[in-house]
Amino acid sequence: MLFLTLISYAAVLIQIVFITIAIAAGLYYLAELVEEYTSAAKKVIWWMNTTTLALYVFLWIFENFPISMIVFGILAHLVHYIILKNFPYVSFSSLGFLAAVVLIIINHYLAFSYFAAVYHPFFEVIAYFTLYLWLVPFALFVSLSANDNVLPTTAERIDGDVVSNYFSKRNKKYGLLSFFNYAKETLLPVRTKKGF
Repeated sequence: MLFLTLISYAAVLIQIVFITIAIAAGLYYLAELVEEYTSAAKKVIWWMNTTTLALYVFLWIFENFPISMIVFGILAHLVHYIILKNFPYVSFSSLGFLAAVVLIIINHYLAFSYFAAVYHPFFEVIAYFTLYLWLVPFALFVSLSANDNVLPTTAERIDGDVVSNYFSKRNKKYGLLSFFNYAKETLLPVRTKKGF
């Protein structure tokens, strides 16, 4: 019995590794799509945000969730519209981005407090977290790499002229796609072609 138990633990670890690789590949593909089709990604995120706001209204009408959870959730999604205004350019020090981060933390605290006090089945809890708290912020997180190859705009603060600012910041990439490219270049073996 001990051997089969150890084998099952090893199998679970292997499954976790495969799931992690699959999620990373999916994120890489989504980041590529967002980088290639930024205007379509902006529309998709806008519609996801609008749908989530409508879901908050339905939650207020049909369920008796605390009004603080609903109000802070609606505020968070209204702030996401501010972030989408300059999409794909996202400034991490902007008031909209900082307010979105603070509201996400507050929403998670309120949700954990509520679900710890009031029993709901696991699938209802995970549905709330997925649709109300994680969907739009996750989409905005994946779309951060879309800013890597965008030409400078008037939304950015420009030091000097436009051309020198673009070339000085061109190699500084901090998005999700650049992280995956860095991981691919450093972790995976490089195949060299032999010239005959």
